[in-house]
Amino acid sequence: QVQLVESGGGLVQPGGSLRLSCAASGSIFSTNAVGWYRQAPGKQRELVAVITRSGGTTTTADSVKGRFTISRDNAKNTVDLQMNSLKPEDTAVYYCNIDVRFGRYGWETFGSWGQGTQVTVSS
Repeated sequence: QVQLVESGGGLVQPGGSLRLSCAASGSIFSTNAVGWYRQAPGKQRELVAVITRSGGTTTTADSVKGRFTISRDNAKNTVDLQMNSLKPEDTAVYYCNIDVRFGRYGWETFGSWGQGTQVTVSS
């Protein structure tokens, strides 16, 4: 089990921006693809975005498409999530998972979850 840390969350007003970062011990791409997920109070954890090991292919959920961008920073060994035009419904705890695999039913997670980082969008 690799140690990972999510950071960058905070309180932001609607329409604002945040940049989340997922850092892991060793190579963050040592196991399959990397994904960002979120869980709002009273709701199930859902996929936000995924980036492949090569970084050449990215996938984002329809609810955040055009607003969120997932990317890889090779120098810092991180996978980042740039969140723009934030909405109140984006409020959630955001987690990254460094062992994500695509199967018959879509993206599945096999890695452990970190502590997550809280994102609150409120006026």
